[in-house]
Amino acid sequence: MRKALIVGINDYPGGARLKGCVDDATKVAELLDANADGSPNFDVMLSTNVKTKETLKSLIHNVFKNDDEVSLFYFSGHGCITDTGGYIITPDFSRHDEGISMDEILKLASQSAARHKIVLLDCCHAGAMGIPALPGNSAAFLEQGVIILASSRSTEASVEIAGQGVFTSLLIDALKGGAADIGGEVTPGNTYSYIDKALGSWKQRPVFKANIVRTVSLRKVNPVVALPELRKLKEYFPEAGYIYPLDPSYEYTTATPDTDHINIFKILRRMQLIGLIEPVDEEYMYWAAMNSKGCRLTSLGTYYWKLIKDGRI
Repeated sequence: MRKALIVGINDYPGGARLKGCVDDATKVAELLDANADGSPNFDVMLSTNVKTKETLKSLIHNVFKNDDEVSLFYFSGHGCITDTGGYIITPDFSRHDEGISMDEILKLASQSAARHKIVLLDCCHAGAMGIPALPGNSAAFLEQGVIILASSRSTEASVEIAGQGVFTSLLIDALKGGAADIGGEVTPGNTYSYIDKALGSWKQRPVFKANIVRTVSLRKVNPVVALPELRKLKEYFPEAGYIYPLDPSYEYTTATPDTDHINIFKILRRMQLIGLIEPVDEEYMYWAAMNSKGCRLTSLGTYYWKLIKDGRI
């Protein structure tokens, strides 16, 4: 089972109130609930405006307590850091009882029997998770299977613009497909890379920490090249250095189009779009066909060709 607890809190007292956390959490929950093709993804529990530390701590215990395939916790709200470490904050906070310790959350994740434990934090000082505040605090280290994606470093605030967290807005775009690999898988590592590059010159820097031996998917989207088409790389290119010959019959605008060739050419052009092949001695595939040139595998295409040849895809 793939299980996700999604929490967003706006209703902090007084001037601490936030605007976009509940909406952010709701959008993340909707995306994690199902893959792009409508198939089920995570069994999602959305909890907004949790009132107390006790309630939230109970929810976190529950998400990590079983031997699920994936247990995921997302939090959008206030965070802080003190001499004793980082905390996610609930509305019942007080000066010396700020909220739930990030070290405690990490300990729950590390001790979980779930195969993959993922923590996504969009709060100030989120990067404090995984950094022991006290010497010898082994609970703050990552056990195998734990993944943390945090919106900011331990010393930084997390920015909210126009009622939406900058980090979560990019996370949402990533889950929609912006961070998908060639097979349509959105992984935590690709998501971090997508967010890291998109933030550009923002002072807020995302943090990624992981101790894994196998990658895990956050969501699946429809790939540009469907898997059956991707496997045709081995059919079209019997050797990695092979040049696939083209001629005008591959282009439907010519006087002598060939239906089978045109269908192959459509697939080849989709492969070019994601960087798997390139035309030979021409800038565009169209002219490679019109001038009876050919196309070949790129370095990325050769990598996937080898995976297909070895039966890994």
